[in-house]
Amino acid sequence: MVDSLKKPELQELRPGVKAPAKDTILTPRFYTTDFDEMAAMDLSINEDEMLAILDELRADYNRHHFVRSEVFDQSWDCVTGETRQVFVEFLERSCTSEFSGFLLYKELSRRLKGKNPLLSECFDLISRDEARHAGFLNKAMADFNMQLDLGFLTKTKDYTFFKPKFILYATYLSEKIGYWRYITIFRHLESHPENEIYPIFRFFENWCQDENRHGDFFSALMKSQPQILNDWKARLWCRFFLLSVFATMYLNDLRARGFYESLGLNVREYDIEVIEKTNSTAGRVFPVTLNVEHPSFFKRLDVAAAANSKLSKIAESNQPKPLKKLQQLPHIATIGWQLVQLYFLKPIDAMATRGQVR
Repeated sequence: MVDSLKKPELQELRPGVKAPAKDTILTPRFYTTDFDEMAAMDLSINEDEMLAILDELRADYNRHHFVRSEVFDQSWDCVTGETRQVFVEFLERSCTSEFSGFLLYKELSRRLKGKNPLLSECFDLISRDEARHAGFLNKAMADFNMQLDLGFLTKTKDYTFFKPKFILYATYLSEKIGYWRYITIFRHLESHPENEIYPIFRFFENWCQDENRHGDFFSALMKSQPQILNDWKARLWCRFFLLSVFATMYLNDLRARGFYESLGLNVREYDIEVIEKTNSTAGRVFPVTLNVEHPSFFKRLDVAAAANSKLSKIAESNQPKPLKKLQQLPHIATIGWQLVQLYFLKPIDAMATRGQVR
């Protein structure tokens, strides 16, 4: 069912500068971690793979890729109404996410310099890629007369502390799901060029290779720290992060279905494909993956997405704040219950599956 909720107008800090989206559980976050613990990581178990990835990062295959060509030199007033608004929101979420990665990786590189040179250089090169991505997305927003003040974001956004192992779980999944999101959109528009509303999508094929390389780096780093993959706690945490990343994407995307429809995509089918492929990819390093083929998996996410849509409708109403909070409680409970049920679905033993493949 198409969400008929009318979206509020985009808010500005000042003319042409978009006010950052309010922090919610579904918006991109900025992270910090225990830098000393990260610096102390012994990479010797998997050093050869780490060095091979470092060579790939040094090669900088996309150093000439993110250059705006003449196809951008036109008015984009033809993209109007809700399509324009949800597209700007898509660019904002993507830009904020890439910029968040840049800040974390740059700080890791700085803090690890002289203590763990291999990790420091890898993080420096990955931060280079993320800075390009964020800058390219912010210039795209400017084509729609709106930009983010990235310096303002740096100073004002709250930072979430994650232990290093949680940083590795989260960033690995973020990079790999980014790969599958971008390549799926690229391949769709390659087959249906009539649905390309803006030329940024032409950059997605090379762009997602950056995401893939970054994901491979975090995979190799986790393999060098087997203690974060091989015990019962790792199994529980990997399930948690898989479900968190998948549910966040699903709830965000179904609420912004208008954007995907403007590209000629069925948002639910798109998300299912991305989740299935990311889940399968995660099985190459995580000890468990989610049983996304279980008949109830996406049905429960649909129930949670419907509740999230109702939450948004209440939040954007003109009712008094206490009444809003009261009305939102049952929908919050619905989302929480569905996610708990999904978390306790019996997972797939990825380690056993990898053993069978061998």
